[in-house]
Amino acid sequence: LSSGSGGGLFGRALVTPMAALRAAAEDAAKGALAGSSFGGSDGGGGAAAAAYAAAAAAAASAGAAAGGSSGSVALSGSGGVAGRRLAGRRAQMATQPRVGNVAARVAQENAVVDSEGVSIRRMPPNGIDRQSCGPFDFKVAAGDDNKPRNILEEIVWYKAKEIERMRQKESLVMLKMLTDKAKPARDFKGAILKKLEETGKPGLIAEVKKASPSKGVIQPDFDPVRIAKAYEAGGAACLSVLTDEKFFQGSFLNLTRIRAAGVECPLLCKEFIVEAYQVFKARASGADAILLIAAVLPNQDLAYFMKAASSLGMQCLIEVHTIAELERVLQLPDVERHILGINNRDLGTFQVDLSNTKTIMESDAGKQVAARGILMVGESGIFVWDDVKFVQDAGCKAILVGEAIVKQGDPCAGVKALLQLE
Repeated sequence: LSSGSGGGLFGRALVTPMAALRAAAEDAAKGALAGSSFGGSDGGGGAAAAAYAAAAAAAASAGAAAGGSSGSVALSGSGGVAGRRLAGRRAQMATQPRVGNVAARVAQENAVVDSEGVSIRRMPPNGIDRQSCGPFDFKVAAGDDNKPRNILEEIVWYKAKEIERMRQKESLVMLKMLTDKAKPARDFKGAILKKLEETGKPGLIAEVKKASPSKGVIQPDFDPVRIAKAYEAGGAACLSVLTDEKFFQGSFLNLTRIRAAGVECPLLCKEFIVEAYQVFKARASGADAILLIAAVLPNQDLAYFMKAASSLGMQCLIEVHTIAELERVLQLPDVERHILGINNRDLGTFQVDLSNTKTIMESDAGKQVAARGILMVGESGIFVWDDVKFVQDAGCKAILVGEAIVKQGDPCAGVKALLQLE
């Protein structure tokens, strides 16, 4: 969804990850030739530029594979009329004149996003209403529509600030070097299926989580390594590690610590991904899989991030909340290689309804999941064995559980009790 390349960092913040990375690749390639664009005349700048170019080009090539040279995603044949209409809308957008006004660019992007049924806006529709410059603090009244409509939208809007701080501490060059040196990613999906075969019960993705926006602090005595080891000892197939700092009090450092402590379970980076930088950050921190949320990302971005993750050896857990989102996600190419999840939490109210899993799995789209052999995960609202049995009977071969077990004094015993392993 291109909104124009613009100029400098501000302009690039308004384009898709694919376009931004291609631009970065071009700049980095020029820097590599010059040898001094990244600083230093002793050749160090050229080496840094080459590393940056490799990182940017790797992600850009992933984007090209996801969407072709034009940056658009070709929907699979299963998309039918809806797929052709969506392609037509994108083609129409591509022929429209490029708008120069920031608010107009955002409105143009949101119009295309809305056409796919994406419920979470990626940025304030009227632009940022507050900007600091030295001793001055400039603020413009932007209206109620410029406020987040729910907690997920608030989280997504804040990500731009969080990502910028991470970039200042650790560049893409550094992340690429770390991913090059990392051991191969573990098979996240394979670990779930192995546990399912061994126990006959859904493979558990146990969540390492200190807090949440709806519950506040869940586990005040939070030691991520201790909890992760207890989950593994209790019989979890995989672990999910919250990395969001502001709203969940998580950290990418927790991923690194858990992996360094010798935990063998594959790790899911539970992050609200909106930029390719986060994909590289996840892999560099020890993740074997990443979370992608359909309510936040249109199919073009989902396909792009799936390709980027695959290029780093990772798998994706693609989360849906509604039948419409599942219908759209099923149009993604090679979705069978990844994992789907149904989140039973309403994004508007944050209330949980476990029957949402059954409703979605009984739909035509849910039946297609079963027919195509796609692994489905039940998420949110799972606290006791009856809940586990409910989502398993609905067609889920895996579950993701956090609160019910992380708040236990003995997480190992909590896992065993939840799955009735003893």
